[in-house]
Amino acid sequence: MIDEFPEELLIKAELLPVIFPVHMVTGGLALLLVPAALLLSGQPRWHRPVARLAALDVLLAGLTAFPVALIEPVTLGSALGFTAQGAVWLVLLALGIWHIRHGRREAHRACMLLMTAATSGAIFFRVYLALFAIYGSYRNYPQFYAVDAWLAWGLPTLLTALFLQRTGGFPRKA
Repeated sequence: MIDEFPEELLIKAELLPVIFPVHMVTGGLALLLVPAALLLSGQPRWHRPVARLAALDVLLAGLTAFPVALIEPVTLGSALGFTAQGAVWLVLLALGIWHIRHGRREAHRACMLLMTAATSGAIFFRVYLALFAIYGSYRNYPQFYAVDAWLAWGLPTLLTALFLQRTGGFPRKA
């Protein structure tokens, strides 16, 4: 078992005393709000306000993800992985909003499902990290951390895209 990880979150909190807590709180709320908006999609009266709150939350969490990822990273690979996750998150949010504003409900749904998959990366990252803490070797930690930073969100997003493609969840071009 690994007793100490090289990255100390306290360093990020010290260097980013406002941004880091905002990111941690909004990122945690996204794990609740994004699935809640998705689950309420059949109930417009509830879906719209929850989805708007989730969108604002994801915007804040996504924008604050960049400095958090880039300040004192474990590796350049992990910084790039977390930065890519934040960028994908924001792009999917913007596309989802654009599609729903233009009446393209199926495209909106696909973007939101993909955004939910990217959001789940926060959970998978910690699960993989816990497994590494139990079974891994400290000397391989930086390499593992970099792979985890990509795999945790990339794999669920890829699998969701494949699922949408296979089930016809991606809208057909007119």
